[in-house]
Order: sequence, then C-alpha cells, then structure tokens
Amino acid sequence: MPIDPSVAIGADLGSRTFSWTESDVLLYHLGIGAGARPGDNLSPATLRYTLDDAALQVLPSFGVVAPTFHETDPPPLDLPGCDINLAQVVHGSQSISTSGPLPTSGTATVRTTITDIWDKGKAAVIWQEGVATAGSEGAGEELWRVRSSIFVKGEGGWGGDRGSAAAVVVPEREPDHVSSYAVTPQQALLYRLCGDRNPLHADPGFAKAAGFPAPILHGLCSYGIVLRELADGLLGGDAARVGGFAGRFAGVVFPGETIRVAGWREEDAIIGSATIEGGERDGAPVLADCVLSPS
Repeated sequence: MPIDPSVAIGADLGSRTFSWTESDVLLYHLGIGAGARPGDNLSPATLRYTLDDAALQVLPSFGVVAPTFHETDPPPLDLPGCDINLAQVVHGSQSISTSGPLPTSGTATVRTTITDIWDKGKAAVIWQEGVATAGSEGAGEELWRVRSSIFVKGEGGWGGDRGSAAAVVVPEREPDHVSSYAVTPQQALLYRLCGDRNPLHADPGFAKAAGFPAPILHGLCSYGIVLRELADGLLGGDAARVGGFAGRFAGVVFPGETIRVAGWREEDAIIGSATIEGGERDGAPVLADCVLSPS
C-alpha cells in the first residue's frame, strides 16, 4: 500500500545542518507582515523585527522554517514507507518549543523522525518531530523542537490507529486581545522566499488544478502572522517571552483578505483563534487550537 506504517513509524529522516543570518530573520519577519502597517517604519516596537541593530529579536516561529530557508525547489516528500505526492498533501498542524531566545544568526543541526501515523479512513495523518541543536555537528545545546503533521488525502483505510487530538477550548468570555491584519496581495510571493516554493502559493494554474480559484497563502505564513499578533498584543511584542506556539491549520487564506486574531490569557498559556474578517468568507476559520506558551 502507498503508506506502510511498519516502515514509516520511527523512521529516522536524518539530520540537516543549516545556517542563518540577520538578513534571513529580517526577510522572515517581513514575510509574516512585520512592518506592513502605516507608521511601523518609525515604531521602536516593530523595528525590533525589521531593523538589524542591537535590538533585533527573533520570533520563535522562524525556527520552523530555518532549516529549509534557502531552498528553491518545492518541498520534497521522500518519506520512508510513504508513497505520496505533493498534490495529496495539506499541512495539518505545527508547533515549536524553544529552550531560550533564538539567536539572530548561527549554525545548527536538526534531526527529524516520523513519530506517528494515524488512519482517518479517507486520509492519513503523518507526524514528524525535529530537534535542533547548536553547531554543525549537532553536539551543542538544544535550541528548539518542532512537531508537525501532514494530512494525506486518499491514503487511509488500512485499519490503523485513528489517533487522538483534543480540541483546544476557547474561553466563553470576551478576548483579552483582538487585532486585524490585512494580508497584502504580494504576501505569498514574498513569503515563498523563506524557503517554500510550493507552486500552490504562486502559480494560478497549479492552484486551479488543486481545486482553488487562486493561489493561497502558505499555512506557515498564517501561523507566523497569528503568533506575531498575539505576541505583540499580549506579550508586549517581546519575542523572548514566547516559549512555544502550536496551532492547527483550519482553513485557507487568499492574499488580499484580512485575518482577525483573538487571544485569551489563561493561567499558564494564551489561547488564540484566527478567522477571516469581512467579505464573503467572513468568519471562516484560519488557525484553530492555538496555544502560545509563555517562556
């Protein structure tokens, strides 16, 4: 069968050594909308994302894309025991946890493993976990951990474990923070320079063949936008106060739409939600099960 869990689960996907610079950090922050609002070019708070001086900080979601930041080919799907193609796949969920503030430049090694495969009947969910450690040999201190899932359409039904995923409950009260971010028409074209050249986000013909009327925004771009909005609104814009962030991709965003972000302070976390604001798709989900863990 196209997916063989006995081969895939536990498979070591190897290690990758990568480096990043302050320019990469600046481009990433611009890609997730930092500096896009009027006056941001003069705002000391926003310039912590967009100016390479001593105050430059790194939003932890950068760690998700840092290993592949300089890739120019569409993302490969060469997974042991998994015979699937890119057109079958959507990003299901993403999380990152950090051991401390991410450095503005450096070298690290990430080792990735397939940890689980769930059988959802008409689809499969493949989970991967990566651990990034400092240095070219991976012998340094742990910097961050990422965990992600991909949803593979048409590849379930072998009678495997369906898995468990408890939904994050949004508090039944007014949010402590609400903001709106207007996605620019060129947002996906800018964000794709952060290492994700999937044509679904740039090529109208490819998007139409995949069932969309136009290219859609990268899910990880929405992920970064939501984290930035929550950090700015509830953590004073201090990226060092973000210890982790998790979210489930619940819907698509088209460049030109507006994302509404809401956040609730809880005892040990910030619960977030993101939906489309305005237009024919007003209220459509973007990111669900959002949990920001303060450091």
